[in-house]
Amino acid sequence: MKKTTFLFIVLIGFWGFAQEKDTSSYKKRVLESSEVDLLFSYYGQEGDHAAVSGGEGTERLTDAASSIVVRLPLNPNDVLTVDVGISAYTSASSSNVNPLDGDQTQDVSPFSASSGASRSDQLIHFNPSFEHSSPDRNKIWNANAYIASEYDYFSLGVGGGYTYAFNEKNTELSLSGKLYFDKWNPQYPIELRAGFFDNRISGSGNYMPSFTTFDKENRNSYSLSLAISQILSAKLQGSIFMDVVLQNGLLSTPFQRVYFSDMDDFFIDDFQLADDVERLPDSRFKIPVGARLNYYLNDVVVLRSYYRFYTDDWGVSAYTASLEVPVKLGDSFTFYPAYRFYGQTKADYFYGKEEALSTHDFYSSDYDLSKYTAHQYGVGVQYKDIFTKTRLFMFGLKALQLRLSKYDRSDGLGAFIMTLGTTFVAD
Repeated sequence: MKKTTFLFIVLIGFWGFAQEKDTSSYKKRVLESSEVDLLFSYYGQEGDHAAVSGGEGTERLTDAASSIVVRLPLNPNDVLTVDVGISAYTSASSSNVNPLDGDQTQDVSPFSASSGASRSDQLIHFNPSFEHSSPDRNKIWNANAYIASEYDYFSLGVGGGYTYAFNEKNTELSLSGKLYFDKWNPQYPIELRAGFFDNRISGSGNYMPSFTTFDKENRNSYSLSLAISQILSAKLQGSIFMDVVLQNGLLSTPFQRVYFSDMDDFFIDDFQLADDVERLPDSRFKIPVGARLNYYLNDVVVLRSYYRFYTDDWGVSAYTASLEVPVKLGDSFTFYPAYRFYGQTKADYFYGKEEALSTHDFYSSDYDLSKYTAHQYGVGVQYKDIFTKTRLFMFGLKALQLRLSKYDRSDGLGAFIMTLGTTFVAD
């Protein structure tokens, strides 16, 4: 918290310095004054197909995330944005990476959580970006960086993009790219670690899994995005987009168990010991293509639609469709119901519990790679420009937004999502 406060003060000081040095004649600025977003989200889920325990077991998880986003106008054409945040989760599923490190008097089971250290973690991220607009506002280029860290994963990313508006700003073309360089600190299931022994193991024969650790611990991702938006009429605006994504390196999750159909089963109490961990190819090529269409129905209602088709070389094909209908009730209040549908085919390497063979090259029991459909229902409310006298240091409250969503998946996974955001603007 002290580090975040210090960063905030430094950024505000930098903003003041930039304002003091800007002696050029006035023109319309890209961002008229500094803005600060304070964001909070809560996510909770339940399910019974945990990948950590081979596709069977509790998926109970809660995650609370908060971040501060500061946007600073350095001059009429340039904006610096810094996003700093932390996400803290508690997961019954991940606690079973080591189901034996909790209360030793209790039987262990994939449907109950261990009370050990692996049940919780924190993800911290830092995401600065810089944007420059040409004086005629027809050209925009940006550059950004990303750093994130949690106990078993570190991610470093860089990116940039260019946007060109023409046809009297009725047409806009955008091109962007991102590179991510990630590093695992693999945490294998406790029974597959060197020196493991427990006299409570039951089964036919001796538990001697044929397990080898991964020889690669890096994961790199490269993406290129192209988008074209067009004002089609006074009330209709559309856009199409396409991404090309290539990943290579360690794409498997080291702590996700797999159970084979051609090997004997071994248990400690009700918890089945792993035959191996998830093994997936070391490359993946993805192509999503989509479109948006927004229609201004009248002064009260706007229709915002979205569709995306996705395919990759792991055998997954998916489609997403969503509709949001903002309803403006007065000058300051907006209400917007939303619905999203998602469906996908299963990956070539997905197997349910004890369906894979030990002779297969690749296998996973992660139900995120299975065939399923999902529905998300949501509602949001927004207040805007009615609390400007509410102060945070030198900032007035410009907007307050709350979203609530319910997510249901055909494999039994259910989740609740709440997000709260506030925007403060400097005088």
